[in-house]
Amino acid sequence: MNYNDIIGAIGVGVTLLAYFFNIFSFIPKEGKLFFIMNIIGAALACYASLLINYWPFVILEGTWTLISIAGLLKTSNK
Repeated sequence: MNYNDIIGAIGVGVTLLAYFFNIFSFIPKEGKLFFIMNIIGAALACYASLLINYWPFVILEGTWTLISIAGLLKTSNK
């Protein structure tokens, strides 16, 4: 595995772990941890996609990161 593979695998792993934790109610859907895990995972996956110049996933993961940041901010304002 090279650098971009490792970064991408960590990013996707964190995102999937957040989803798994959410689906099985280990963390709340509107909880800060869920959004933080999504921000970290999506940002790492976005970075890995940028390293290999795969723009569809740069856009997807970049958008996922921004939406997760918005969710975290919304949660913080409660």
